[in-house]
Amino acid sequence: VGAVTKQTLFPPLMPAGRPFRVSNASRSSRKGIVASSLQELISKTLDAFLISAGIITLVLEEDGTVVDTEEFFRSLDDNTHFMVLEKGQKWTQTRNGVATVRQKKKMGVANITFDLYKLNPKDFIGCLNIKATFYEIYSVSYDIKCMGAKSILRKVLQLMSHAAQITGQFLLYTGTYMLQLM
Repeated sequence: VGAVTKQTLFPPLMPAGRPFRVSNASRSSRKGIVASSLQELISKTLDAFLISAGIITLVLEEDGTVVDTEEFFRSLDDNTHFMVLEKGQKWTQTRNGVATVRQKKKMGVANITFDLYKLNPKDFIGCLNIKATFYEIYSVSYDIKCMGAKSILRKVLQLMSHAAQITGQFLLYTGTYMLQLM
């Protein structure tokens, strides 16, 4: 009777949080997380790695064993290394503590990118950056800047002024040539 009364009056305390280490699938980022249950570890991992999908798998980093039950989670030691895998990601073995990263072989001659951006919200059109990469070795980049309506208008007026000067010179030379001919 005393045990039943004790459980009713004083519910069992939440187990203290234990420290764990969690890394992403590429092992490029590691976070230390303190959790007392598997569900708490999963929710804190989602927050720490800014994962919004919500569907993840926790595996042991050393051998890729999936941790999906609370009993197995409680049997693990403190400072256990976990790896968080999102949908489509798989655990890979490390070689001498460094993960082997396989990159797809890209086949292509050139890659051209166009970036349109504004340096200032008051810019009229903005800036255009054109970047071309050939055979993934050589890269060429060019920036076209259109800063404001005043500068664009000024450039257009300068262009029209030069065109008027050239037209005037052409008419003068044509007129003097026609005068000499007559």
